Amino acid sequence: MKIILIGSSTGGPKQLKFLLKDMELKDTCVVIAQHMSVNFIPSFVKQFDKEALAEVVMANDKEALQNGKIYICQQNTVLSGALSILLNFSEECTNFKPNVDLLFKSAQDLSKTNKIIAVLLTGMGDDGAKGLLDLYQVGVKCLCENEKDSIVYGMPKKAKQLNPELKQMSLLEIKNELIKFVKNDTE
Repeated sequence: MKIILIGSSTGGPKQLKFLLKDMELKDTCVVIAQHMSVNFIPSFVKQFDKEALAEVVMANDKEALQNGKIYICQQNTVLSGALSILLNFSEECTNFKPNVDLLFKSAQDLSKTNKIIAVLLTGMGDDGAKGLLDLYQVGVKCLCENEKDSIVYGMPKKAKQLNPELKQMSLLEIKNELIKFVKNDTE
């Protein structure tokens, strides 16, 4: 399976739409941990679904990932499985919800049998930085947003501090990398 993992916070919804709304996912799915109050997630999903080519849905507990869908985590979510990959709600208590680090770290084992690309976008704090490093260390292609395009350059900055090798890119460059990944033109 090909999986795009994205973590974002402040300013993320608009950037997520820029990256994904006109993308045909084919044999790929997207899982997004966007810091957002649980009260706002349903309306965000509904609006995003109206604008996107792919189906945008709220991730449910014990739901199997399907190609062609964009899953928005409604709470802390981890991935598990082998032949089919499941979304599972996590009871782990975290400062930021849905938590990017939890999502990213859960994909480490899956990277052995699935193609994964992980992206960390705009946001304050450090959520996602450690998880992105963990994925990078097991060979997953990892990208983070550059300072110029970030609404708040906190999460990508921390990720770059933890991993000086991490490639920082503009939103347009990230979008082009995702298109290549979906089309199977990966390195």
